[in-house]
This record gives sequence, structure tokens and C-alpha cells, in this order.
Amino acid sequence: MLDFRTIAAAGFATLAIAGTGHAQVISMATGAQGSLAYNAGQAVAVVANENGLTVRTQPLVGYMPLLNSGEVDFGYVNGAEAAFAYTGTGNFDRAHPDVRLVGVMFPLTTGVMAPCDLGLQTVDDMAGRSDLRIASEYTSSTIIPFYIEGVLATGGMSYDDFTQVPVSSFVDGINALGDGLVDVALVSLNAGAGQQAAVQLQDRGGLCYISMNDGEEAFAAYTAVLPSGTIRAMPQNESINGLQSWGANLVAVPWMLLANAGVDEQVVHDLTRVIHQNQEALTASFGAFGNADFSAMAPANAMPYHPGAIRYYEEAGIPAGE
Repeated sequence: MLDFRTIAAAGFATLAIAGTGHAQVISMATGAQGSLAYNAGQAVAVVANENGLTVRTQPLVGYMPLLNSGEVDFGYVNGAEAAFAYTGTGNFDRAHPDVRLVGVMFPLTTGVMAPCDLGLQTVDDMAGRSDLRIASEYTSSTIIPFYIEGVLATGGMSYDDFTQVPVSSFVDGINALGDGLVDVALVSLNAGAGQQAAVQLQDRGGLCYISMNDGEEAFAAYTAVLPSGTIRAMPQNESINGLQSWGANLVAVPWMLLANAGVDEQVVHDLTRVIHQNQEALTASFGAFGNADFSAMAPANAMPYHPGAIRYYEEAGIPAGE
């Protein structure tokens, strides 16, 4: 069997170094085609290439080790996984000390849903309901249980308080919800699979989000499970699946660009600048960038920032790591 890392390294070889009259080729892992990482990475690559940088994307899965070794220059991950990867905790069984943050691209919003007729408006309504079947394990996307555990933690609960039903992936969990195999699963805001599951459950009022608690103690419990997470309060909205009956506090985590620690400081500086100064063009390529707040691109995280990114943030007056 061919060694994947050898192939990847060969495919990402740098053709020339900056300052010699030839553009340095920047390698960027973008995730499997159709994924969030793929769509975000393609948008960044298009805008970067239009602004004097040469970015070559490659759809890869499980590329954190390649980022850590320097076989890939840049890649994407959510803020919680960045912290876990750097420290070797959570859903990572070893540390990745040579990966650095570049900045937040846009926020991700998700939450736990249940059929509306269960009347689970808040996480407190789940207390004492050991009969509730909750999607668990998510064997092909092991970060997802941390989202669910974070929501439950705001009510002083955990998976152990419910009937666990193993699923393999994010979409499988949503499908299980629509098929009536589970009562509670994670569903991202406006996810197509969630909308389809709601149609399947029309006779039960569709799907509704379960609001997480947002007091100081609840937030501390939440972030102990899901680092870098924040809480996004969403009002009732008849046009949004899950919010048609009541508003809810949902999980929000940053979607972040990472770099290998050894990537040239000027390259990281210039890519950070291009992203920060071209939100309109990025949004035209991938709509999620329309939700970005580029005045707060560098929140605190267990993973440190690349010095090239820090230098740009200092120039632009953006607080970094606070």
C-alpha cells in the first residue's frame, strides 16, 4: 500500500521560496469535497490567488498529523478541536504541538433537537427523563458528543442520565431523529438534513431546539466540556427550523484556520491580511463568511497563534488571544 503521507508530501512540495522572484506555493488542506472545510478552503484559496498569493488546495480527511509535521501548510478545524489537538485531550489521543492558529473564519451554530411534541423547551426539561433516547458515540465524527455533553452540562446532566443510541455520523444522528429511532440529536442551524427530518416529523410538530442554560455556573460547566465555545441566543423565528415554536440558546464555536508553526511568518501575515480585508469577496464565494466578525478574529484558545498572524493583528488593532 502506498504511504499516504509520502504522497501528500510530494504533492505539496514548495516550488520556490518567497523573495526569489517566484511565488511561494502554499498548501491548504480543505477536507473532503462538499464539507465545511472544503467550502471554506476553496473560498479562501480563490480570494488569496486573486490577491497575489499562490494557494493550492487538497481535499484530505484527518489532516491534523500532516499539519503538525509540516507536510501541509494550512488547514481548518473548529475552535474546540484546535484546543483538543494542541493538548492531546478531548477527541485527540496525542498532542500536536507544532500547529498554530491563524484566525476565526466565521462562527458555527448548532444545538440539540427533539420532536416538538415532547415539550423539551430547555435542558432543564430533560431532567429525570432517563427514557429519552439520545444519539451517542458518533464514531466517524468524534467531536460531536462533546457538543451534546456541553449542552447537557449546563443543566448538570451527562450522557449517563439518558438512554444512549450509538450512531456513526452527524447526518446519521439526524436521520435517526427523523426516523424516530432517537429523541435527541445534534442538528446544526439550517442544516438540510435537519429540515428533512422535520418534514418526517410533521405530525409531531416538527423539530424544536432544546435551549441550553446560560448563567455563569452553566457557562463554566459548558466550556469545561467544550473549550472555545460560546452561547448564541436565538429568538423565536417561524422561518427557521427548530425555532418556530420558541427561541433557544444554542452552541456557538469558531471555525478556524490553522497553520504549521514552521510556515514563513510573512506568508501567514499576508494570508491573514487578505482574509481580513476581503470579507465581501469571501462571502460571494461561500455565504458563511457573511456571518464573520473580522474585528474579533483571534479569541483565546489553548492553541497559540502563529507569529505572522499576531503581527498582522497588531498592525490592524485587533486584540489577539484575549
